[in-house]
Amino acid sequence: MSLIRTESLNKNFTRGDETIRAIRVLTLSVEPGEFISITGASGSGKSTLLYILGLLDTPTSGRYFLNNEPVEGLSDTELAGLRNRFMGFVFQSFHLLPRASALRNVMMPLVYGAGHGGVLSEAEQRERAISALEVVGLKDRMNHRPNELSGGQRQRVAIARAVVNNPKLIFADEPTGNLDSKSGRDILGLFERLNAQGVTILMVTHDPSIAERARRQLILRDGALVEDRRGI
Repeated sequence: MSLIRTESLNKNFTRGDETIRAIRVLTLSVEPGEFISITGASGSGKSTLLYILGLLDTPTSGRYFLNNEPVEGLSDTELAGLRNRFMGFVFQSFHLLPRASALRNVMMPLVYGAGHGGVLSEAEQRERAISALEVVGLKDRMNHRPNELSGGQRQRVAIARAVVNNPKLIFADEPTGNLDSKSGRDILGLFERLNAQGVTILMVTHDPSIAERARRQLILRDGALVEDRRGI
C-alpha cells in the first residue's frame, strides 16, 4: 500500500490577470521507506509540491491520499494533527526559536502534540527530545541557543525536531542550501541513516550531486513531472 498517492494534482496561483500553473496534472505514488529527491529549475514547482504533500498547502484540483485515506475535506485542526503525528519538516532556514535552547526547540512538536491527543508528561517530552538530539550528535549542546551553534549544528537541531515524534515521513526543502560542503555531507548522511531505519524522506534540492544521493529522483519542469528515475 502506498504511503502517498496523488491523482492529477493541479495547483494554480493568480497574479493580477495571469494564472500561473505551479503544478500540472501530477500523478505520483510513494512507497514506505523510499528516499526521494525532487529537482528542477527555479520555478518548476518543487517546493509547491512538497508543501502540498506535507499538508501545508492545498491543490486547486486533483486528489491526495495519505495512508490510502483522502485528505480533502479535513479541517485545519485535523490536518495539523496529521502533520504533528506522521510528518517531520526540515527547511533551508532552520526555523528555530532564537531564544530557546536546542532542547526546547526539539521539544516543541511534543508540546504542540499535547493539544492533538498527545499524552506525554513534560519529563517524558524532555527525555524524548534528549534522545533525538543524541541521534544527531548534539546531546552535549542541548542547552545552547541557536546563535551559539554553527549552521550545520542548527540544521541538526532542526532534524532532531523533525524526528522527535517518530514520523513516518520527513519533508526537507533545500536542507543543505545554507551549509558548507562538509556540513551538507553530514546532513545527507543523517538522512541516509534515518532512511535505513525506515523513515520515508522526500527532499527538494537544486543540486544534482545531492539529488543523486537519493534512491529515486523526481524531475519537474514547469509544474509537470517529466522524469522519474529509480534504482539510483
